[in-house]
Amino acid sequence: MNIWLVMLLGGALTFGMRMSFIYLFGRFEISAAVKRALRFVPPAVLSAIITPALFMPNNTLDLSWSNYRLIAGAVAVLVAWRTKNTLLTILSGMIALLVLQIVFK
Repeated sequence: MNIWLVMLLGGALTFGMRMSFIYLFGRFEISAAVKRALRFVPPAVLSAIITPALFMPNNTLDLSWSNYRLIAGAVAVLVAWRTKNTLLTILSGMIALLVLQIVFK
């Protein structure tokens, strides 16, 4: 019973926090500077999540050729740079990692 209570309470709190921002942003005018700053939040959060996974796969800095995640990340960066296609970037990185792990392990 405690697990269900924690899940329901967590869901209600999450919903309340998100709804409060929607409600508040609907009532107040946001300055142009804040709007410009908010555009950089998703790339910053994504970088903070991805960078440690690429450069520190075993909780230590690994810049060697045996770091397949870093190589696959480089492939994804190249595909993103050339195509500007998000889906193709994700697929190319995943396929590169899969191929590297199968071929070299």
